Amino acid sequence: MRRVPVLSWLAALLAAAYFLVPLYATFKFSLQMKRGELSFESYRSVLSSDLFLQVLGFSAMASLAAIVLGILLVVPTAYWVRLKLPGLRPLTEFLSLMPLIIPPVVLVFGYVRIYGTGSVLPLTMTEAGTNLLLVIGYTVLSLPYMYRAVDNGMAAIDIATLTEAAESLGASRLRTVATVIFPNIRSAIVSGAFLTFSISLGEFVVTSLLSRPGFGPYMVQIGQDYAYQPAAIAIMAFAFTWICMVLMELFATARPGQGPFRRRKGKKG
Repeated sequence: MRRVPVLSWLAALLAAAYFLVPLYATFKFSLQMKRGELSFESYRSVLSSDLFLQVLGFSAMASLAAIVLGILLVVPTAYWVRLKLPGLRPLTEFLSLMPLIIPPVVLVFGYVRIYGTGSVLPLTMTEAGTNLLLVIGYTVLSLPYMYRAVDNGMAAIDIATLTEAAESLGASRLRTVATVIFPNIRSAIVSGAFLTFSISLGEFVVTSLLSRPGFGPYMVQIGQDYAYQPAAIAIMAFAFTWICMVLMELFATARPGQGPFRRRKGKKG
């Protein structure tokens, strides 16, 4: 007779309960804004708020800008290190993990000291300059995840052979990266982009200390002023995170040049 792994199932159920029970309690509490009945009034209140839409749009645009900047920074670097400087891979991997070691508060105070009043480039004195520092901060915080995703994607393909084939056809190095390497690691780039977006959207420390109207400070502020709306926002943020994870998994399992929702065509007889 087959033995049932009781301890394994028990550990899995306890782990699931540890996450699902508070989530259920939060969801149930978010439905109790109207006394004596369950309703989505708290969600309607949040979604109808102009301030909510404003901060969400600002954080979304800043996160998208951080994704573009991260791709432009990471893809050529990872490509060049793997192709020409493999001995520097341990150094680049260590540097990419530095944002996990250095607290964000140290990062933003460094920005204020370097680009504040009296500096050669006082970016914090203008709104555009502060937004630029915010995007750079998001890019730095998401660098470990973007670099790992792109580096793993390049490990799955033979970039040396692809580069030699492209150059033999007259392609420049820039065109090789843009038209050959990039499409073959598209799934990895999209995975890193979703991670960057989910991290940047709810970031609090950098956004707050730079005095930007981001989604992270908004969540903290509304948690101090209201009771039911913060629970609704927490559930929506959780749902958005899981949507990003599902999309990341779909793109990660897609073949190069094939979208995640495209059906495979059968062979003609």
